Amino acid sequence: MATLKGESYRPAFPSLTHLENPAYVSSGAEFHQACTHHVNHTFGAHLVYIIASRSLSQNTGNVHRLEQALGDRHVATWPGFSPHTPWNEVLDATKEAMQKKADCIVTIGGGSLTDGAKAMLLLLANDITTLEQLREFQAKAADTQKKLLSSGANAQSITSKDIPCVSPNSPLICIPTTLSGGEYSHFAGGTDPETGHKSILGHPFCGPRLIINDAKLTTTSPEWVWLSTGVRGIDHCVEAFCRLQPEDTEMDREALEAFKCLVPGLLRTKKDRNDEQSRLDCMLGVNRVMIMLKKGITPGASHGIGHQLGPMGVGHGETSCILLPAVLKYNARVNAEKQECMKAALWDEPSVSSVLRERGLTQSSSDLADALDAVFRELGMPRSLKEKGIGEDRYSTLAKNSLKDPCCTANPIPITKEEQVLEILRMCAE
Repeated sequence: MATLKGESYRPAFPSLTHLENPAYVSSGAEFHQACTHHVNHTFGAHLVYIIASRSLSQNTGNVHRLEQALGDRHVATWPGFSPHTPWNEVLDATKEAMQKKADCIVTIGGGSLTDGAKAMLLLLANDITTLEQLREFQAKAADTQKKLLSSGANAQSITSKDIPCVSPNSPLICIPTTLSGGEYSHFAGGTDPETGHKSILGHPFCGPRLIINDAKLTTTSPEWVWLSTGVRGIDHCVEAFCRLQPEDTEMDREALEAFKCLVPGLLRTKKDRNDEQSRLDCMLGVNRVMIMLKKGITPGASHGIGHQLGPMGVGHGETSCILLPAVLKYNARVNAEKQECMKAALWDEPSVSSVLRERGLTQSSSDLADALDAVFRELGMPRSLKEKGIGEDRYSTLAKNSLKDPCCTANPIPITKEEQVLEILRMCAE
C-alpha cells in the first residue's frame, strides 16, 4: 500500500499475527492529510462521519481542516461526547450516522470520543438506537462479554463468530489528542444515564483499523488532560507488569519499556508543552503497553474502582492519579518483587530520579507507590478523593459498583468484598 511522503505506517502489534481486525499506526504525516489518504486509498470509503472534540471544534481550526481535506466524502460532524461516554449520547449519534448512511467513522479528540465511536460500530451493525435495545443486547451477550474481558487464553480464543450479534464492517479511524489508549482496544466503555453504572461492550471488529498519531495536534489538549491521561497510561503499565498471571515475557517487556517512555516523557512535556518528540514518545509508549488488551490481560483495582469513580465527576485519567499509589500499597504483600523492578526503572532514569530526590525520597527507604506519588505531584495532578469533592458519604456506592467490574476481580489480590474497596478508598481520602 502506498504511504504519504514522510509517513510511517505499520501494524500496531506486529507480533500478534492472529488478530481478526489488526490495527495500523500512522505517524510522521499531518493528521488531515493522513486521514484523507487512507479514507480514499486504504478503505475506499465515501461517507465519512466525524466525531470531534468540542474544545477542538470551538477553539482551533483543526476539525475544519479535516472536514475540508475530506471534501465531499464528509457527511456530518458530531460535537463530541460528555466525559465517561453517556450511552444516550452515543445512541443519538448512532441514529444520525444511520440517517447519513455513514460507511466510515473518524474520531479526532480524546478517550470519550473513542469509546463512543467503537460502541457505535456495534450499534450500527445491529440496528440499536434506544437505551432499552442496548440493555437487551448487553443481557443477551453477557456471557460472551465476560469471556472477552477475562484474562489469558480464554479471551484470545473468542472470535467474532462466538458473539451473538452482527459483526461491524465499517472502518474506524482514530486521531487521538490524549494518552488514554482506548484507540488500541476493541472494548468500549459507556455510562448508563439513569443508574450511573459504567459498563463495557467488546467485539474484535469494534477496534479502530487505523490510529493516526500527530504529536503537534496533541499540543491543543489542555495540559491537565494530556498529563492525567498520561498517568492513565502509566496505570496501564503498572497494572499490566505487576499482575500475578498469566505469565508472559513479551507483556512484561512491553509494559516496562512503555513505562520508561511515559514517565520521563510526561515530565519533559510538563516543562515544555511544545516538545513534540517527547509527546510522540509518550504516544508510542501507550501503543506498546496496550498490547495487554489484545493478549487478554485485564488490569487491576486502580482501573476497576476508577471506572466507577469517573461517573461521579472525576476526569478520565485523574482516577489513576488518585487510586494507583493506594492500590499498589494494598497489593504489595503479593507482588512486591515486581513493584521493586518498576521502582528501579524510575531511579535508573536521571530525569526521574532527580525529581524523586527533590521531593525528599531515597531509593532504599521508599517504594513504587511513593515514587509515583512524587511524580504525580510533580505533574500537578490531584492526589486525593477530597480534592475532587468525593466525600465518605459516596464510598458505599463506589464500593458496590466496583464489585461489578471485572478489573477488580483480576486484581493481584482479588477484590470481592465492599470492605476491600473501602480500605483502598480511605487510603486516598485526603
